[in-house]
Amino acid sequence: MITSQAVVPRLALVHDYLNQYGGAERVLEQLHALWPTAPIFTSMYAPQLMPPQYRRMDIRTSFMQRLPGVHRHHQPYLLAYPLAFESFRLHGYDIVLSNSSAWAKGVVTPPETLHICYCLTPMRWAWNYQEYVEREQIGGPLRRVLPLAMHYLRLWDVASAQRVDRFIAISRAVAARIRKYYGREATVIYPPVAVERFTPRTAPDDFYLVVSRLIPYKRVDLAVDAFTQLGPPWRLKVVGDGRDRRALQARAGPNVEFLGRLPDHEVRELMARCRAFIFPGLEDFGIAPVEAQAAGRPVVAFAGGGALDTVRDEVTGVLFREQSVPALIEALRRCADLTWDPQAIRAHAEQFSATRFRATLLAYVEATWREHQAPAADDVRARARP
Repeated sequence: MITSQAVVPRLALVHDYLNQYGGAERVLEQLHALWPTAPIFTSMYAPQLMPPQYRRMDIRTSFMQRLPGVHRHHQPYLLAYPLAFESFRLHGYDIVLSNSSAWAKGVVTPPETLHICYCLTPMRWAWNYQEYVEREQIGGPLRRVLPLAMHYLRLWDVASAQRVDRFIAISRAVAARIRKYYGREATVIYPPVAVERFTPRTAPDDFYLVVSRLIPYKRVDLAVDAFTQLGPPWRLKVVGDGRDRRALQARAGPNVEFLGRLPDHEVRELMARCRAFIFPGLEDFGIAPVEAQAAGRPVVAFAGGGALDTVRDEVTGVLFREQSVPALIEALRRCADLTWDPQAIRAHAEQFSATRFRATLLAYVEATWREHQAPAADDVRARARP
């Protein structure tokens, strides 16, 4: 286990919320592996909704933990989050490391404390409000009230970003958003992917693969429509579920198969066997395409967001520049015409391993801490001079 307790004796972790499990929580687990004695401050924590290992962590919640129904219905409490994170008392910590896509970076730290934010993204739904409203089909009174709330939250988001001493971004796309919305520079450190769980095969089967939640912004509709238009022998398997599944199935041709949710080991097997992995959405990073590459398979991805960091065009996959069915079909045909080296694709994916993430982040925190201490040391030496 990597640990930095000798270098950073007093460190606290801050996380947005612990009532659902996803990519942000996988990052938190790696942070906890680096600093296993650090407390985790978060708005709320629902043990029954999280993996068992969280019950062994030192998790400290805000007043939101006591709000009725907050674990499963937190949206009505949107405006409580800023106050929740500003209420934490973080005196006595040398470093605060926030893992944030919205709220955690808003903690108030003492002047002498170094605050590093591992930013998953600036507050996406506040900055892309119109797109969010259309995608979620929000209407009625809520749609009339939300603009006022979003205006306040954007102001808070920018103000709280100035409390952070150093930003780390999960991709170049996120670093660009941090620069635009916060006026701050960020160092890119890619998030951890469990590449060791995937093994390349010597030859693929004759199907293509999507693994995704079936919700609008994932743009699985592009893949369904492209393969339906191509028809046999082009075959697509879709793994995942969500509110769009029924509509997607209704528009799909007989060469598109919906498998629903599958156990992890079955997903790994499909990734290793597919001809290529399809990634048509726009994501801040995108773990699934890296997993597919760890299995030695090329990725056909929209050229935006994290895919620009994780997929090398015509080396580990094919990028298409427009989220349209014709653009995806052209990319699929280009992918089918190329010869792919599974071991080279796998080697590319290894740069996103959890081991590399921990080593890179630890080195960054230690170096930043030394820089943070240097002015104080200079002041002590200056006062000691006769």
